[in-house]
Amino acid sequence: MTGDGGRAIAEVVAELRAREPIFHHPELGATRADFEAMTAPDYWEVGASGRRYDREFIWTTLERRYAEEAPDVWETDDFECRQLGPDTYLLTYQLRQDARLSRRATVWRWTGREWQALYHQGTLVSA
Repeated sequence: MTGDGGRAIAEVVAELRAREPIFHHPELGATRADFEAMTAPDYWEVGASGRRYDREFIWTTLERRYAEEAPDVWETDDFECRQLGPDTYLLTYQLRQDARLSRRATVWRWTGREWQALYHQGTLVSA
């Protein structure tokens, strides 16, 4: 099976896995300009709390997080990917942050030059 541009889906998955959890990779950028490049203009997300967040709220939160340089300890596993369209993919995975376990889903689009997130959602896993 091939993904966008005829690439194997495994290559697409590897690229997207390296970007998740979304916004937790300072090596991919930690400035407002970087966050803007990582997300589509109409990007939004639903947090594990069930609240909806727009780009502006997320950018403000991320700028504060990166300025604090606090430890960001997490583990991911159970990745799955589904191609939704010619350049669009749904990546799902499990995220563990200390005792907090959540399922995550991000819709990604390949722009021809870079990956952009269109939507993200976190759902807490109950005990």
